[in-house]
Amino acid sequence: MATKKMILDLDTGIDDAMAIAYAVADPEVDLIGIVGSYGNVYVKEGGINSLKILELLGATDVPVYLGESHSLTTDHFDRMPISAQIHGENGIGQVNLPEPKRQLEAGSGVDFLIESAKKYGQNLIFVPTGPMTNLAKALEKDRDAILSIGNVTFMGGALTVEGNVNAYAEANINQDAEAANVVLTSPLKLTMVGLDVTLRTLLTRKETAQWRELNTAAGTAFADIVDYYIDAYADTNSQLDGCALHDPLAVGVAIDPSFITTLDLNMFVATDPDHYGRTIGDQARINDPETNVKVGLTVDRQRYLTAFMDHLTGLFKQH
Repeated sequence: MATKKMILDLDTGIDDAMAIAYAVADPEVDLIGIVGSYGNVYVKEGGINSLKILELLGATDVPVYLGESHSLTTDHFDRMPISAQIHGENGIGQVNLPEPKRQLEAGSGVDFLIESAKKYGQNLIFVPTGPMTNLAKALEKDRDAILSIGNVTFMGGALTVEGNVNAYAEANINQDAEAANVVLTSPLKLTMVGLDVTLRTLLTRKETAQWRELNTAAGTAFADIVDYYIDAYADTNSQLDGCALHDPLAVGVAIDPSFITTLDLNMFVATDPDHYGRTIGDQARINDPETNVKVGLTVDRQRYLTAFMDHLTGLFKQH
């Protein structure tokens, strides 16, 4: 039994589905739960997608909780049309998976995170790959418990490249810059897996063909789901030869930090209208001897891709 416990915080679209598969397949961690968020899809749709993916992968012991349904500063969430274009209307590439046999958990995802932090502390790995709203809420509700978490690795932000929403902002951070700023300016030790590194990790039809050849339910479904994503990238990011492995890279780095090189930095997130969602170094803390964010700068893409394919292909062979 793996000693490290992992919780994923997902707005389950296509790369989130691959992140689930990576976490289920990796023997170094025990995936103890998923907290739902909003972004690629609405929070309940994402939670149900997570249940469907877990069932497809035979991981029916992993509970799925719903977290917050909108940002700290709004009273509702409107899904962006680009999200439906990239992930499909249903969030999983228009592939129709069976309705899950299990239900979403009745409790709050924020409370589940807090209770898990109290139980596992340094042995807990938390990987948010959508907006930071759930983590910010948990910090507000029980700061001491959340600060005891040993490893928080998030997919979001952009330091050395442009954002994918505008010149500055990456989509996850842009969904709730206020929440992201609460998290980044807290004492939490964080690793930022931003567009700087995720855009360097690409999957192509060569890899999805290998899954299809397995002739298993999971292999075929994931090949169909990810081929949709690759087609969407051809339309929206034609300079890339494939689709980026945003969320699964964050899971990989949370388990094996040596996949990336990092810069130690104190950061904040801009919340003014002109720069909303910008993740940048904090001049006010530039000379502080202690830093709390490790920002990914480069990635060992071939070693990561090999690990990714070993993880997912091995899992799909069984299901």
